[in-house]
Amino acid sequence: MADALVLALSILGVACLPAVVAAIVCADELIDRLVCSVDEWRDRRRERRVIGRLDRTVSGAQVTGGVDPTAFDRIEQPAIERIAADLRRLGHQRLTVASRSATWQRAVHEAYDGQLRLASHALGITEHLSGLQGVDLEIERVRVEGELHAAGMSVPTVVEPRGRS
Repeated sequence: MADALVLALSILGVACLPAVVAAIVCADELIDRLVCSVDEWRDRRRERRVIGRLDRTVSGAQVTGGVDPTAFDRIEQPAIERIAADLRRLGHQRLTVASRSATWQRAVHEAYDGQLRLASHALGITEHLSGLQGVDLEIERVRVEGELHAAGMSVPTVVEPRGRS
């Protein structure tokens, strides 16, 4: 009976030996992962503390040297000469587009209104082209064109009064 027990334990030991070796190998990898993650957590925490200390000691004005960092995020507006040239081109197309389709007319009018908005913004003129439709939109276009002309911009739809030079 004792011999049978020793034989059973020997077979069980030999059968379980690969599982024990695999557990030791996997345990080593799990321990290594745990150590690496603790080291990464410690490094991130240390970096956050250093950045926090730097933020407290150095003000934003010292770092930027008086330059407004939000200026780099702004979209550059085209030159007023480019806007005026686009207005003249679109104004001519707008006046001669009668034989084209309604889609073409709408596209030209929208582009023209966009250039009117840019020119108004560049020259500090108040415009309300966005919320209007129909006759009200046409009246606002004429008003904005007149304001731009009074500010010195040549707009093709504005007719010079006779007798002036």
